Amino acid sequence: MERSAGPVALVGSGEFLDVMTPVDATLLAGRPARAAFLPTAASLESDERVAYWLELGRRHYEAMGVEAVPVPVLSRADADDPGLARLVEGAGLIYFSGGDPHHLAATLRGSLVWEAVVAEWRGGAALAGCSAGAMALTAGAPPDLGPGGGHRHIDDEDSADGAGLGLIGHLAVIPHFDLLEKMRPGIVERFGAWKPPGTTLVGVEEETALVSTTTGWGVHGRGAVWVFGTGAPERFAVGDDVRLAPLED
Repeated sequence: MERSAGPVALVGSGEFLDVMTPVDATLLAGRPARAAFLPTAASLESDERVAYWLELGRRHYEAMGVEAVPVPVLSRADADDPGLARLVEGAGLIYFSGGDPHHLAATLRGSLVWEAVVAEWRGGAALAGCSAGAMALTAGAPPDLGPGGGHRHIDDEDSADGAGLGLIGHLAVIPHFDLLEKMRPGIVERFGAWKPPGTTLVGVEEETALVSTTTGWGVHGRGAVWVFGTGAPERFAVGDDVRLAPLED
């Protein structure tokens, strides 16, 4: 019998921290205790930063009693490496941590690793993206949005880098929402002016996850999710059913 696609978690912040352990446990429930995690979004920062994410992920999942599988995809060549693509096979959870959403999407788009990730997800594995990972799994981010929500310089040739991987193409995510609204006033307007036609803009607060269910979406973690439509934004807390179109595989 063919399996349906697994759940997807769009996380505002907090990957691999104790506060998010219940979210990961929920995603892994009924699935192989094997978590593959990719630090790709941080690979332009430094070798030390990549090592930090890999070690943090390893400790986090081993503390949960879950097999930790680092997948060090740092470049396009890595993303087309069959050996690295095989590392995601059999995972109960595949996780993309934070950094630069543009680099993450551009590195994985059309690659062997991304094809393997999508195949595992369609076969029932859970999929999660935090911060840059959440933006890349959805419609993307404004082309000039840098890591942490700041600005970055763009040239004409990379002006399309705002496009995400589009797995959940009907959503556009503002992560760290409660923090960014305070630090960078106007972030909602900035995303609203950019978001592709037909997408719904959602803000996901720190240490909070918007998680797909069989019939829609729910909120997990410590904070809230905000949905921006034609009227006033709607706030959804933990336990609420979020009024968004269900995930399609």
